[in-house]
Amino acid sequence: MMNKTVIGLKLEYFLRALVAVILSFISLLIPFTSKEAGSKNMISTALSLLSADGAAKISFFLYLAVILTVASLVLGVISYFKTGVKIVKAWMFVQIFATFFWTTLLFAVKIILEEGGIENDFLLKSAGIGFWTGLVTAYCSLVYIMKLAEVNVGYIVLTILGVMWMFPILWILLTALRAEQGYYVGYFFPKHLTLKNFYDLFHNSAVPFGKWWVNTMIVAICGCVLNTLIVLGTAFVLSRTRFSGRKPFMNILMIIGMFPGFMSMVALYNILKGLGLNQSIGALIIVGAAGAAMGYHITKGYFDTIPKAIDEAAIIDGASRLQIFTRITIPLSKSIIVYQVLGTFLGAWSDYIFPRLLFGDRQSSYTVAVGLFWMTDFRRIDSYYTQFAAGAVIIALPIVILFIWLQRFYVEGLSGSVKG
Repeated sequence: MMNKTVIGLKLEYFLRALVAVILSFISLLIPFTSKEAGSKNMISTALSLLSADGAAKISFFLYLAVILTVASLVLGVISYFKTGVKIVKAWMFVQIFATFFWTTLLFAVKIILEEGGIENDFLLKSAGIGFWTGLVTAYCSLVYIMKLAEVNVGYIVLTILGVMWMFPILWILLTALRAEQGYYVGYFFPKHLTLKNFYDLFHNSAVPFGKWWVNTMIVAICGCVLNTLIVLGTAFVLSRTRFSGRKPFMNILMIIGMFPGFMSMVALYNILKGLGLNQSIGALIIVGAAGAAMGYHITKGYFDTIPKAIDEAAIIDGASRLQIFTRITIPLSKSIIVYQVLGTFLGAWSDYIFPRLLFGDRQSSYTVAVGLFWMTDFRRIDSYYTQFAAGAVIIALPIVILFIWLQRFYVEGLSGSVKG
């Protein structure tokens, strides 16, 4: 094997990958459950669950972990005798899924074993050495197989991190669908699923989530439009014109921008209170627009990449500065405009600190960030926690959809500004 040469494979990693897969298979044969449950191995546990009457629906995670571990070993042995890129690629994808299901057992094994009548009051620290060996060797196998397949190290790291990053998202989604109420239930996967939490969120008189949603949308859209126009105008002036005090003005904006915004919150609140604007969403829009000009740097960097010869030619043809801005610069800057729109919308959509200070106890003016935090107060968290999770899922959807839709322009805008 070591003397072979196969284009597209680094065969020096083959034996390491094969040994790791063999160890992963051996983990199926050593104690998986606690001593109190008889120290059953994973295969016998899977067989017991198959014959159990009340086995949890998510027991298939354990079945798939066993099946895919065996499949990975089989593909490894086949690759030893018939080494090829295609078979190694297939081996890698099988191991990716095997690693995923081994990882899910971290969160699912408690309910699987308790519902199947194998364990009582199971704690993860009580799991047998077979479980921990299988989990570690699954990741080791994945790393070595990916190195064997000449996958870039960055992709290996991102694959492992991607598997881990999926679980917080999965957790909040499952909590939103959980029929069992309460903050802590002791297991990751719900015993029963329901959409009632989403229904209650919009039909609970004590929680005006629909009003919070509308408030947030108004603030986000208005703030997005105003902030984008102000930033574009400021960036254009500083990029395309030269005037006395330009450099000092830019330096002042940069220095002020280095201080965190919450340093001025108390002063802003007192000013707004004196004007009678506190506890209103209009005040939130005004404050956001007032400081928008300090975020001109990235947009100015992008405008600097547009050749000034275009402006000069337009001036010769009789165009004014406003016409150059609206008819030349803006059409050539679609990517940075989308970047700016997306950034300001996300900032307004998820802002919490200043709205919390501004609105106080006026619940009808809350944004979703303030409202959802109100639901997690220690006096309400047990009653509203699953609705809080449902609200978190709902407010994430517009952001995810918007980001996926505009992602290409977002990256182009950011890369264009770096060039400048």
